[in-house]
Amino acid sequence: MYSYNFLKYRVPSALFSLVIIVAGVAGYVLKGGFRFSVDFTGGTEVRIRFDKPEKTADIKALVHDEWNGTVYNVLGADEIIVRVQDSIDKVKELEQKVLETVNKADESNKGSVIQINSISNSVGESLWAKLLRAIIISLALLMLYITFSFQFAFAMGAVVAIAHDALVILSWFVLLEKEISIEVIGAILATLGYSINDTIIIFSKIRQNLKKEKGKKLYDVVNLSLNQTLRRTILTSFATALVVLSQFVFGGPTIRDLSFALLLGIVFGTFSSIYIASPVMMLFTKKNK
Repeated sequence: MYSYNFLKYRVPSALFSLVIIVAGVAGYVLKGGFRFSVDFTGGTEVRIRFDKPEKTADIKALVHDEWNGTVYNVLGADEIIVRVQDSIDKVKELEQKVLETVNKADESNKGSVIQINSISNSVGESLWAKLLRAIIISLALLMLYITFSFQFAFAMGAVVAIAHDALVILSWFVLLEKEISIEVIGAILATLGYSINDTIIIFSKIRQNLKKEKGKKLYDVVNLSLNQTLRRTILTSFATALVVLSQFVFGGPTIRDLSFALLLGIVFGTFSSIYIASPVMMLFTKKNK
């Protein structure tokens, strides 16, 4: 028999996830949607470096008033990224004009432009549309693969689990008002792949035990399978989370949002593999007695 009854907590676990997702949806409505980077909205990023650390409060006020833009620290306080909605093809010498605005904050510590990245609105919209299309096609192919390899019930469990992971991560980004960039989207997709791999391993063990334990109820078979794969799940997730956590703490602001998305994906991906995928599979299977 199994040593721990995971399925005992399937309803509270589902409610816990539902609370996060509902909060995310409410935040999405109240805050007016996601906070996208210029990768999707179009605009220009100007990276500026100073000779010595600079207080960014005055710079943020100036950039907001003159450009309706935002300012982010990159490395300590001696390097910033200014993001504006204008593009270099519409505003002549845009980067120099932005730099002039920034330098008004402190004439004794003038900055210099070290990088500029500009994306038009049409490119951003096209990128977002292609990304959504790729995700939909991937989910459809994944569902077909699991349906033929396992059963339709298993496919539903897997798809609901990875949809859960994506919604939870996006909910946290909305609630914390974090920016969604192409790097963050890549991190989310990577963790979805990580999560589905863990889910399929558990499903493989369930399928194996269903053949070996034909007299047992599905409830007991699923609990047994979860216990048998628990050590592998915990060790893999814990080791990966340690690496990502170190990146989040020591990697600096440049990769902090990316690391945060990865960390959320690992934690909730492991959670969904145990408490979401298997219970959903049980709801759709005809073997449940």
